[in-house]
Amino acid sequence: MPSEKMDRATLAALYEETFRNFEEGTITEGRVVAIQKDRVVVDIGYKSEGIIPANQFLPDELAALSVNDRLQVYIEQCEDAEGNLVLSKEKADKMKVWEELEVAYREERQIEGRIISRIKGGMMVDIGVKAFLPGSQIDLTPVKDLDALVGKTFSFKIIKINHRRGNVVISRRALLEESRDRKRQSTLASLTEGQLIEGTVKNITDYGAFLDLGGIDGLLHITDMSWGRVGHPSDLFSVGDKLEVLVLKYDRETGRISLGLKQKTPDPWTDIATKYPEGSRVRGKVVSLTDYGAFVELEPGVEGLVHVSEMSWTHEVRHPSRMVSIGDIIEAQVLHVDPQGRKISLGMKQTAPNPWDIIQERYPVGTRIEGKVKSVTDFGTFVGLDEGIDGLIHISDMSWTKHIKHPSELFKKGQRVEAVILRIDKEKERLSLGYKQLTPDPWETEIPMRYHVGDIVTGTVSKVADFGVFIELDSEVEGLIHISEIGQEGHARLEDTFKVGDSITAKIVKVDCEERKIALSLREYLQQAASEELEAFHATQGDVDHSIGRLAQHKESPTPPSSEPEGQ
Repeated sequence: MPSEKMDRATLAALYEETFRNFEEGTITEGRVVAIQKDRVVVDIGYKSEGIIPANQFLPDELAALSVNDRLQVYIEQCEDAEGNLVLSKEKADKMKVWEELEVAYREERQIEGRIISRIKGGMMVDIGVKAFLPGSQIDLTPVKDLDALVGKTFSFKIIKINHRRGNVVISRRALLEESRDRKRQSTLASLTEGQLIEGTVKNITDYGAFLDLGGIDGLLHITDMSWGRVGHPSDLFSVGDKLEVLVLKYDRETGRISLGLKQKTPDPWTDIATKYPEGSRVRGKVVSLTDYGAFVELEPGVEGLVHVSEMSWTHEVRHPSRMVSIGDIIEAQVLHVDPQGRKISLGMKQTAPNPWDIIQERYPVGTRIEGKVKSVTDFGTFVGLDEGIDGLIHISDMSWTKHIKHPSELFKKGQRVEAVILRIDKEKERLSLGYKQLTPDPWETEIPMRYHVGDIVTGTVSKVADFGVFIELDSEVEGLIHISEIGQEGHARLEDTFKVGDSITAKIVKVDCEERKIALSLREYLQQAASEELEAFHATQGDVDHSIGRLAQHKESPTPPSSEPEGQ
């Protein structure tokens, strides 16, 4: 019996010693003994076999699992309500990951992770557990489109870890800075002036482009990009472009690096005067338009300017876009070359005959022409000739006699009219036309014969000015009643007394054919009319007095005797 009791005590001790290491919350290794539909049975050497839910395995893992495979498992419960050993592969995997992450944090090793989502302040990354990537730690420069990073895998460095709270903070920028510093030291050690080096466009400004040369930045100034004109660096480059450039200057004290691109090729302006002599014809591509002209590329790095004034013989070009477009291939003539100023002046109109030469030969002064009214302005009317040249009928050359207030009184756009060539100025490219010259000047023939000083005339008020009133007479001749010849008492305004269209009778006091003026006087007319009325009154009064005298004389004389005998 005693031996039997000893055996039981020994067995209890052995049992206790066997299962002492199986503590809840620890990891141990087990052997797969069965794979069922919803669970995997694992033997860890405990008094009962443990159960792991099948959903803790990925589909591929579960498919590849076989009986007798060894697994790291986490002991959740030694005995549940039913006395079963509950195990977890998922927690075992996480604890293993945490151990590896803590080692990586202590040893400052980099880890791989996949960005899974964007959250407030940064991104969430899967590194075996979920880790937080702050926005400031994503890259060396701010990232504009964070959503574009979701799903991508990068290397990271753990900068903070707390297993108990389950927090991990990681950084990609820390690795990039370390890499940049290594490249910087390597680049600086080998950098020399005159060296060709490859760089990546990092940033573009109005004055140039900054290139990453390998941990250190260099400036490619806009003046060192091309031998030709550059409107803006973005016209040539984009962020991310790779360029081979020349190191122009390296200041080791300040760390500033000046780069050049155009210096890789010879200066095309060196023999420019020989290649493009003045007067030669060239062909080029329109590369830029401004308000004052079009820039034409003759070869890489060499551009010439066609000023708007050199685009057409006949049209006033207000903007070059009316004549050419960017990308057009045009022919031009070299007008002037300035190698020092790196400027070439070109002319498009010089490639065609000058129509002003044709006009001067075909239309001598005095020639009658016919054309279409192109435009009507305050000062005159432009008439287009078939040769493409516009001539101006000035308002002063529209009528010999009538006061024209605005050319639209006689002309409308699109109307065909006749005119006379008055002047041709080839240098200033001006053609003067006359409309009134189509008929003889009435001031030399008709008017002196028709109007004389002292004549009384009647006309219609055509205009009221501060200095007088214009009166339209017959034959559209105008006369002026100066304010001094109005005879108006007081200070009443002329506009209050005279209205356009009123009929006025006045006296001609001056006819000046040289000045083409007829002076009228309302005051003298009124005085003359009053004088004539007075004379007429006196004349009438004299006749009345004479009649009254004769009547009185007749009453005073005796009755003459009758010649008939009384009684007959």
